[in-house]
Amino acid sequence: MKTHQNISPRQEALNERNLFAAVCQLRSVEECRAFFRDLCTPAELQAMADRWSVVEHLERGVPYREIHRLTGVSVTTIGRVARYLAAGNGGYSLVARRLAAPRHQRPAGNTQ
Repeated sequence: MKTHQNISPRQEALNERNLFAAVCQLRSVEECRAFFRDLCTPAELQAMADRWSVVEHLERGVPYREIHRLTGVSVTTIGRVARYLAAGNGGYSLVARRLAAPRHQRPAGNTQ
């Protein structure tokens, strides 16, 4: 992870929290798209989209080579996502579960 020599760890944590608070203000896919396209380089956005694209396949138990064939995502990246699905912070699984839930069971304010 990139470190800033002139910023304390506390300030870095606050910056991260503020970023996540900003993301929580987004209300639609279109707003998210605009925000992330402004925030990220095309390569950063593609890397995140690639990681997300393999989550459903991994949760269904599709072999890495088949996921690579279907998505074009490298086996190394697929393995990295799999590690975080198994022993990360739970974010991938949380969002995947919410997206899979029937529309009437989704949290209020979700426009998707």
